[in-house]
Amino acid sequence: MHQVELTKELINKYNIQGPRYTSYPTAPHWSSDVSSESYQEALQKMTSDDSSISLYIHIPYCEQLCTFCACNVKITQRHQSVGDSYVDLLIKELDLIDQNLSKKKVALQCHFGGGTPNFLTIEQMERLWNRLKESFDISLDGEISIEVDPRTVTKEQLRYYREIGFNRISMGIQDFDTDVQKAINRVQSFSLVKDLFETCRALSYVSINFDLIYGLPFQTKETFMNTVDHVCSLSPDRIALYSFAYVPWLKKQQKLIDPKTLPSPEEKIDIFLASRDFLFDHHYKGIAMDHFALETDEMFKAFESQKLYRNFMGYTLKHTQDFIGLGVSSIGFLQNTFVQNHKNLKTYRSNLEENILPTERGKILTKDDKIRFWVIYSFMCHFFIDTIEFKNKFKVDFNEYFKKEEKHIQKCVEEGLLIKDKDTFLTTDLGKLFIRNICMGFDAYFSPSSEQKFSQTV
Repeated sequence: MHQVELTKELINKYNIQGPRYTSYPTAPHWSSDVSSESYQEALQKMTSDDSSISLYIHIPYCEQLCTFCACNVKITQRHQSVGDSYVDLLIKELDLIDQNLSKKKVALQCHFGGGTPNFLTIEQMERLWNRLKESFDISLDGEISIEVDPRTVTKEQLRYYREIGFNRISMGIQDFDTDVQKAINRVQSFSLVKDLFETCRALSYVSINFDLIYGLPFQTKETFMNTVDHVCSLSPDRIALYSFAYVPWLKKQQKLIDPKTLPSPEEKIDIFLASRDFLFDHHYKGIAMDHFALETDEMFKAFESQKLYRNFMGYTLKHTQDFIGLGVSSIGFLQNTFVQNHKNLKTYRSNLEENILPTERGKILTKDDKIRFWVIYSFMCHFFIDTIEFKNKFKVDFNEYFKKEEKHIQKCVEEGLLIKDKDTFLTTDLGKLFIRNICMGFDAYFSPSSEQKFSQTV
């Protein structure tokens, strides 16, 4: 892939608000019509076969609020009392889930996210882990991963996670520049991260991931390239290079960020392109939308063999039809039904105390949803659509089905986002930068004139 020369006009043209497609249909189009009873039915159907599942466990607590964060988090330093109480709730949720499972399912993927999962003490984690294994057969050959905060995780925790079977670890780096770190209230030194990274290498974690974010306050191409250089000096197996989603109308803490300190759209995309090319020059391969990996990493191999998948946990190698979300605000997908737990901790707790699965909302996929889900995720994961594969899978002609989208497809071809090659639509280098714009044209729910607000595509 070569760097695309972009004009300010072109960037501004495509820099519109749009979904990130961590799901389809996207969460704003879910409703409370999907209830705890709907979730129970999906759980019961799920155990009718021997297919494997994925697990996501949300730990919402952090010691300190990062102003850039858009996750569901609670700020506290009371590890013992708060952690004990939350593990009690997770165990109660598992008890209710167990009542609807007729067999013990194999979990090929298990991911702890947050918040800060390492907020839990080793003793709390041990109690939760042992209880999870009572409900599910967690495959040690699968992906067992955890996100950690370099500022608070201990080497004892890193050793413990590896001992019980965790094989992938992800560190939130964001940026090493001190001005940026102060602006986002997340100060952590390179030497601290380097020490923890070397500990993880010594413990033989199969894959170590660094999360970086471009578009943060006070970032410039020069300062961020220094961060990328520092990251490459350690050679983590994977690097996620995320675009900062500035949504102060949704996340109050982002109002603490002065928008005047943010890079312009042109500067932001310049930072991404420079970072991308630097990573290419340092033996990293581009993986789908915003990930990079060394050739030795399983994610690169999965991408090359077109076996990369995407769900709420991000890009994954272990495809399962169903995944269960545990914890406040967590999301699951079972039997073609999205379900989300209550985002409000008090409501989540009260539901569990009343022996009710804490489902707030969800979405049961229609046939059309499933078709568009496949198209959008094919673009997101593989950067192309094979219309023959589409016809074999859905028993309908691609061009016939997407007749209403013909203008959008043709426009993408004319503007250099897509190439039509026989029975395949291939994403160009330019199209890869604006993949969300391509996908929006296949989204039956999306309307540019809608009052629903999303982050900018650039």
